[in-house]
Amino acid sequence: MSVPASITRLDSRDARFDERLAALLAWEPAQDEAIERAVADIVRDVRRRGDAALLEYTRRFDRVEVVDAATLELSRDELQAALASLGGAERDALQAAAERVRSYHAHQLAKSWSYVEPDGTRLGQQITPLDRVGLYVPGGKAAYPSSVLMNALPARVAGVPELVMVVPTPDGVRNPLVLAAACIAGVDRVFAVGGAQAVAALAYGTATVPAVDKIVGPGNAYVAEAKRRVFGTVGIDMIAGPSEILVVCDGSTDPDWIAMDLFSQAEHDEMAQSILLTPDAAFADRVAASIAKLLPAMTRRDVIARSLADRGALIVVGSMDEACDIANRIAPEHLEISTHDAAHWAGRIRHAGAIFVGPWSSESIGDYCAGPNHVLPTMRTARFSSPLGVYDFQKRSSLIEVSAAGARTLGRIASTLARGEGLEAHALSAEMRMQGEAGDRS
Repeated sequence: MSVPASITRLDSRDARFDERLAALLAWEPAQDEAIERAVADIVRDVRRRGDAALLEYTRRFDRVEVVDAATLELSRDELQAALASLGGAERDALQAAAERVRSYHAHQLAKSWSYVEPDGTRLGQQITPLDRVGLYVPGGKAAYPSSVLMNALPARVAGVPELVMVVPTPDGVRNPLVLAAACIAGVDRVFAVGGAQAVAALAYGTATVPAVDKIVGPGNAYVAEAKRRVFGTVGIDMIAGPSEILVVCDGSTDPDWIAMDLFSQAEHDEMAQSILLTPDAAFADRVAASIAKLLPAMTRRDVIARSLADRGALIVVGSMDEACDIANRIAPEHLEISTHDAAHWAGRIRHAGAIFVGPWSSESIGDYCAGPNHVLPTMRTARFSSPLGVYDFQKRSSLIEVSAAGARTLGRIASTLARGEGLEAHALSAEMRMQGEAGDRS
């Protein structure tokens, strides 16, 4: 079947370039009132009725007849059996990816610290892991064992003592790769439940599903809305938008490679965004020709074609310096720098979720096994946020241990500022410690 391979062409020298680029990047998640109402009802119902609501929604949405909530939990033996059922190549790939992800994230582990001032006052920061984390794993149209590894392993490295995973099993079908990944990552409990109801169960707890401190992992519009709704009761990782790739290429890379890199994000869904920035107009033409040549053979060609037509672009710029400036404006989820002296240009980048340096560094390797996390900020949020990491599963408490001498010095400062704010009890609390000895005054 032949698929049209249309894609927007832009040139930074055009008078309306900024306007057209802004229109290309514009994406607002549809605020579907029907979804909001449905999720609000589900969350409220699960919070009120617990397991009974979970069972009802599992029967309705996953078409699985369950009468006892305890049967929603998968045993450790089932996870081990899923791992054992894999072919050697799949099992080895999962284990190799897991080890690389674990090793990379070990470098992110923060430790408590403190210092002592001359008067004996000790100040510092105590770093502790979250107690319990919930992992949402999609299980409908697609299954993502790589997401299990990327969400679970940083939490394990952080020292989170309990990981609880929820995954829908439509029509009772359980994906062995997902369960095997959970086994490898050391997930403690797995429940065959999904959708907004699973998010609500993790947030508020039921008799069967324990309440967690933070929920991470991707999902559909209902899951995203549920995460948004329970935020504050629990932490969440992010509300992610469609996947994005921006490729900066000086024309020195095989255009087929670049076309396939654009496809690698476009095949996620029709709303994904794939953009090329190049100072070489002839190279942009060659990439367009590669897109037309390669697209008809792609399994997900219809999705790719729609994504490229609606949100993709080949952009010709005046120079590599300008390409970097525009890249920083776009602040993409994934940024490939496929150029000579790629490390130099990478140093010009301030805003990107992940930076792939050099022509050998395909984004697809980052998705699965390079080691860094593939849960990345989208929708230009790389301007102020970071990839998922160990730090997302650790919390920090300030340590303040004031000495008697410090209480006199700091007390004067605190008292002055407190009285300036009209807070007498604050001032007196500090002043009392300036005047006496610690201990029982009865």
